[in-house]
Amino acid sequence: MLFQTWTFLLFFTVLYLLFRSIKNSTGRQYLILAASFIFYGWFNPLYPLLLLWIIAADYIFLMLMEKTGRKKLFLLLSIINSLMLLSSFKYAGFIISNINELFALTGNTYRFPQPDILLPVGISFFIFISMGYVIDCYFGKVEREKNFGRHALFVSFFPQLSAGPIARASGLIPQLRDWNRGTGSDLAEGAYIFIRGLFKKIALADFFALYADKIFGNPAQFGSADLILGALAFTWQIYFDFSGYTDMARGIARCFGIELMENFRLPYMAASTGDFWGRWHISLSSWFRDYLYIPLGGNRKGKLTESRNTVITMLLSGLWHGASWNFVLWGFIHGMLHATGKVIGRFRIIQVTPVFIRRIAVFILIVFTWIFFRAESGADAFSYIAGIFSSGYSAPSMPVLMLFVMVICYLYGWLKEYRSLNFMEKPAVKSIASIIMLAWILIFASSDASDFIYFQF
Repeated sequence: MLFQTWTFLLFFTVLYLLFRSIKNSTGRQYLILAASFIFYGWFNPLYPLLLLWIIAADYIFLMLMEKTGRKKLFLLLSIINSLMLLSSFKYAGFIISNINELFALTGNTYRFPQPDILLPVGISFFIFISMGYVIDCYFGKVEREKNFGRHALFVSFFPQLSAGPIARASGLIPQLRDWNRGTGSDLAEGAYIFIRGLFKKIALADFFALYADKIFGNPAQFGSADLILGALAFTWQIYFDFSGYTDMARGIARCFGIELMENFRLPYMAASTGDFWGRWHISLSSWFRDYLYIPLGGNRKGKLTESRNTVITMLLSGLWHGASWNFVLWGFIHGMLHATGKVIGRFRIIQVTPVFIRRIAVFILIVFTWIFFRAESGADAFSYIAGIFSSGYSAPSMPVLMLFVMVICYLYGWLKEYRSLNFMEKPAVKSIASIIMLAWILIFASSDASDFIYFQF
């Protein structure tokens, strides 16, 4: 069920009215739990079985961890269970295709049959939510939630189920334990955040997709200027697509009196690649930092080990995004940029470089890395970049309006970064902005709802 559909509007309206009519916290929890499974089952009736497997398995592992004292054993079993499920659904085809290619290189004619497995929506997100919770319990950062229904609701909470944010138990479970019905201000703020996200998706992400899909669909047909603008179009498309989903998720949760963590903070205003990952998909970046980078040793064992840990973390982050070598390459490039940035960031010449120059330089780097993310393969990405530098110049085919919107988006980021738009946080301004965005959506939006990019992860 997509947030930007009339079906979801009906689902939300009925659910919200029922939610407000229930007077006790436990009843509200079980209502939203049931709604979460209905929401997820709307994509595919079999999906809730996979979700229930993760919920029940980790609940049992946590209980045994506590009652038997064999914490390490049951942590290991939980992680193995989660990674096996993730690997089976997400990476089986990738692994088998690479084994078959190795056979071909060695002259072996045998081929493993390629599995025809449908990737469940949001599997990477809810598995990481549950896995992070188990790890936190193991290290004593949170107490085990003994109520199975509340444990299940934490993992399956429908606003974040399909594409995050990747919630932490320390932030969400306490809100679920003492869940009020929300207030009028929660509903108003939630509606504003949702409408903002809806506008980002429909008015901006889908708008930029028109040009990005055209260029990346057949880059060999276009000259240097179009290829550059195509990369820029995708840069804005993926930002508005994903941050739009996150805003909608956070807005829906806020309507029910729940605050989900912030997932984006003007990432294209970053002054270093490390700063970028502190602003982009914050819930995932912090997950890999806390559960992989720091356990590997973080920055505690010398500069060389720190660089190694950075590259490994970003490599696996790239693989998390997709079962394809271009995602691995994308992660590796970010790891190398991040590790290199930490080294050169200590040089005096970098420290005295004006921050606006560093921001522009990092933005250009990020645009080029998105090419590897969007391309079908690493070879296609390199061909695309080669086309930028080798293709002859010709007048770009991008509509002037789209180029104008790009410039406005970047200028908006600068103004927002320097707090020049604080007046927009006033309730009256939010109300006017909501009316304008809704009017645009109702007048100009297409009746066809497109999937979110991150649904494939």
